[in-house]
Amino acid sequence: MREIAAGLAEWRAAGLRFATATVVSTWRSAPRPPGAAMAVAETGEVLGSVSGGCVEAAVYELARTVLETGSPVLETYGVADDDAFAVGLTCGGTIEVLVQPDTDLPDHVLSAVREGRPAATASMLECGDGLGRRLHVPADEVLEGFDRVVADQAAGMLAAGTTGVVALGAEARRVFVQSFAPPPRMIVFGAIDFAAAVSRIGKFLGYHVTVCDARPVFTTPRRFPDADEVVVRWPHDYLAATEVDARTVLCVLTHDPKFDIPLLTAALRSPARYIGAMGSRATHRDRMRRLRDAGVPEAALARLSSPIGLDLGARTPEETAVSVAAEIVASAWGGSGRPLTELEAPIHR
Repeated sequence: MREIAAGLAEWRAAGLRFATATVVSTWRSAPRPPGAAMAVAETGEVLGSVSGGCVEAAVYELARTVLETGSPVLETYGVADDDAFAVGLTCGGTIEVLVQPDTDLPDHVLSAVREGRPAATASMLECGDGLGRRLHVPADEVLEGFDRVVADQAAGMLAAGTTGVVALGAEARRVFVQSFAPPPRMIVFGAIDFAAAVSRIGKFLGYHVTVCDARPVFTTPRRFPDADEVVVRWPHDYLAATEVDARTVLCVLTHDPKFDIPLLTAALRSPARYIGAMGSRATHRDRMRRLRDAGVPEAALARLSSPIGLDLGARTPEETAVSVAAEIVASAWGGSGRPLTELEAPIHR
């Protein structure tokens, strides 16, 4: 919902009613992940997508019905080979979509989503719990019983930045938790032309991007207009002083030992999800030798992606940024980096 939150706020400010349709679960090759959202205003205007176009028309009509009745609906869209085109999901997947009226989506939750502040919603998927009833985290009231269990689960998923359906309580009642954690961080070390391209594609992928270098003449906001922050500081000092978590990616583009070795020694002790370092094969061999001399264990060295990026034959900074981004995405989702035409595995894991 984050990508349509600004539009929803405009509708709310204009006094328009709307219904939101959210993908709560998927099977096989579904086109959009859980959390993908589409909204329909009472004027008929549409924001977002739940299937990349496959079943949008059907979901649109369902949202119009929810606007009329005020009652949430849980619907499953799936196909068999014989009726793929009739149903719409020609990719062969199945999605479960929850459509809710906007009446229980408070302004403070919508504002938090828009502004990148941590928030989560938990929607009941069982009729006995009030299908579509939403709880919010942080809660604005004291919750008891099953609602307290749901809120605790949602708080834990928010801390981890995860979204999905969970079964809770003695009866394993299904609840869809959508967490709106702050964007993950990408920290790019080295104020070079490649860093400008990497920061641009990092922003496109939804990261909060920081560019850091110790050289003030090169490390300026004008050179890195797409970065959220531009920091002039020795890289290892900045890394020691800033927050790094299991969603953070670190791109070391300096390929200079006086920067790289103290920085990577610290980075490889951090919980960062991805650590990549630019350089030639010779630079890589020298870097590994220096890191071993600095006492970095082999298990930590195995976390380092060096030379950084996938083999795309990239030449320009922009092409290299695509290579780096491709490796980051592949590492996040377990992709092989091979052409899909060579594989029989599911496209969407």
